[in-house]
Amino acid sequence: MSTPEQTEHLVLPGVLTASQAAETVAAIAAVQREDGALPWFRGHHLDPWDHTEAAMALDAAGEHEAAARAYEWLARHQNADGSWYAAYHDGDPHRPTDRSLESNFVAYVAVGVWHHYLATGDEAFVDRMWPTVFAAVEFVLRLQQPGGQIGWKREPDGKPVDDALLTGSSSIHQALRCALAIAEQREEPQPDWELATGALAHAIRNHPERFLDKGRYSMDWYYPVLGGAVTGAEATARIQEGWDRFVVPGLGVRCVLPNPWVTGGESCELALALWVTGESDRALEILQSIQHLRAEGGLYWTGYVFEGERAFWPEELTTWTAGSLLLAVAALGGDEATTAVFGGDRLPVGLEPDCCR
Repeated sequence: MSTPEQTEHLVLPGVLTASQAAETVAAIAAVQREDGALPWFRGHHLDPWDHTEAAMALDAAGEHEAAARAYEWLARHQNADGSWYAAYHDGDPHRPTDRSLESNFVAYVAVGVWHHYLATGDEAFVDRMWPTVFAAVEFVLRLQQPGGQIGWKREPDGKPVDDALLTGSSSIHQALRCALAIAEQREEPQPDWELATGALAHAIRNHPERFLDKGRYSMDWYYPVLGGAVTGAEATARIQEGWDRFVVPGLGVRCVLPNPWVTGGESCELALALWVTGESDRALEILQSIQHLRAEGGLYWTGYVFEGERAFWPEELTTWTAGSLLLAVAALGGDEATTAVFGGDRLPVGLEPDCCR
């Protein structure tokens, strides 16, 4: 288990001391099942995206064996078509509670595998996980629409849902770039993936009408930046445009308008997006503002209702909320693997077709 000495790189003023970081890492690890599964918390469900986010946090903290076991859980329990179910009770692979197959949940394994490789240099791990990543990407790209956007999911009966989510597609954009980096590392180029990634980036940047209107949700505001599709001056302008609508000074980031509810996960992801755009000072302020969500034992409440009957809500302490905080801190602290994955170092660029730029 991590010690304060091992988590010194996760120290951030007003956010984490070394001992607090070690406590948070230990709390995430304590939730992990022996088979590697990382549910939200014991007795609740596991979804593949948040499972991967928590595994990435373990890698950022140096808990590489625990992270590898989480990815091996995905490899062992991948469906024949390359997918995973949207939810499993307490991480039990034999007890799926939501049999829909969500495209962004499936894609995110590529981000985690690339992050683990950059953290460890373990080429044998990449070799073992390549069939899993390949099958997952192929599943996701079968849901891509003619306009480049990625359909949300397949229903349990296999019927595709062609409607696309901007947040989900932005997350998939990051995942596809990581998958392409893995393919390049293995010297197995995937030109079809490159074309698909370019078309997806073009849709995210230029065609909001191709996605369901979820503009009330803060994730649709910052995820095109966090996922690497919107960059440079456009990214800075996008963040600035939504700032006053979503950021509650001193408390964090609203999940959805107009609800008086700030959430830890969205706040930490916004901090990552701010770091991506070079605004580390504002990223630090956001992370400092959510310290009221830290609970005894090192985990974090999912959110806080700040008007009316003020309360932490829902009453849950999730591995992925703590994981997102550790990843944001790792990025601000210069952790090599985390900065590469979210900052775009060693990820392919310029994939959008020349005619569409």
